[in-house]
Amino acid sequence: MKIFNSLTGKKETFKPKVKNQVSIYICGLTPYDDIHIGHARTFINFDVIVRFFKFTKYKVNYVRNITDVDDKIILRAKEDGISVLDLSKKYIEEMHHDFSSLGIEDPDQEPKVSDHINEIIAMIKSLEDKGYAYTKNDSDVYFDVQKYDDYGSLSNRSLDQISSSERIIKDLNKNHEADFVLWKTNTDGISWPSPWGEGRPGWHIECSAMSIKYLGEEFDIHGGGLDLKFPHHENEIAQAKCATQKNFASTWMHTGPLRIEDEKMSKSLKNFITVKEILNKFHPEVVRLFFLLTHYRNPISYSNDGLSNAKKILDRFYLAFNKKNISKEFSEDNSLIKDYELAMKDDFNTPKAIKILQSYIGNLEKTSDDNLNKFGSLKKILNSLGLFKDEPENYFKYGDLDIQENEIELLINERNRARENKDFGLADDIRTKLKAKGIVLEDLEGKTVWKKS
Repeated sequence: MKIFNSLTGKKETFKPKVKNQVSIYICGLTPYDDIHIGHARTFINFDVIVRFFKFTKYKVNYVRNITDVDDKIILRAKEDGISVLDLSKKYIEEMHHDFSSLGIEDPDQEPKVSDHINEIIAMIKSLEDKGYAYTKNDSDVYFDVQKYDDYGSLSNRSLDQISSSERIIKDLNKNHEADFVLWKTNTDGISWPSPWGEGRPGWHIECSAMSIKYLGEEFDIHGGGLDLKFPHHENEIAQAKCATQKNFASTWMHTGPLRIEDEKMSKSLKNFITVKEILNKFHPEVVRLFFLLTHYRNPISYSNDGLSNAKKILDRFYLAFNKKNISKEFSEDNSLIKDYELAMKDDFNTPKAIKILQSYIGNLEKTSDDNLNKFGSLKKILNSLGLFKDEPENYFKYGDLDIQENEIELLINERNRARENKDFGLADDIRTKLKAKGIVLEDLEGKTVWKKS
């Protein structure tokens, strides 16, 4: 298996710390609002990566944290007049609901910052004892980047290249403008006692402390969105290596950015799309397939046309199984599984994998009933991608309708009677009327079924 390592800038043969086992830490969400499709892109991709490791019989230890203490959460909690942890709890529940709707499986561990203050303080104290952390005049506690020779190795930035323009406020208590906060003192909203006074953790220290607790001082894969590469992941590496004198994560993975119709997604541009909004229009598996049609490292432009294309591809799989009317138990085609695994073992090349499946279904659509067992491997692979989990009838009827289901059935019955009476004009008029409402009819083996267009 080859995986692109952001740390080295090249594909490398994956060599886990323990044979046939993989340890993965993914930076999770900061819950202060509903999750958006940018989040969906990242976590669907890592969900598929974890699923593939399991598909190839790896034992997986998957950790995905929750940043439930953060400036954005504190600000939103003040606006809503509730406590910080009550607000984060509310949106953690919403996050779990949306993840479940998208078919994203739960991690093995989902640690929260608020539950790991002791571990965070212990790591900061270790850094201070080793001379990598400092405080001035009762200021916040900072990490001294000049003490770590490899700072900037992940993002390919030298300290000279890190300009003051990358910092919102120049802090006179810092030794260098790139020094980052490990512990914030005199904070509003929420705080804990510490050797440096009441306060709360800085952003970066949490992930180092929690990943090490659950995966050890050295583990296989650390990942997240590309926007986390600098400064978050850069800072994680620095503080973790200095605290433990170990290598921390071996492989760093980053998902590419998402744009809306070729524009950056933002609330100010009014193109901010939540998962809940998109699932009102498209089946969760359509959203999932849309993201898998682009390699996880590449930028992706979100558009209705792109989602419609994904729906056409997924429709074809569901129709093929529906037309054959076959049972849920199948035998397997090892050649298809091998081709699929070869594609995915090349840095999780989901676009190539999907093309292989499209070609395969094209051949199966012409297959005689005697060879229906070949659908088995296709179903197994689709399921491993989080696809073809729904019943065809539910899949094709998913989403809001402009017409009641009982009215659709009445019109279908009326059309069938018209066809029996050879009144094909009326039958065509009814089909056209339903099509205008977004309903497509399909006549299969003497039965008419309907689906959303």
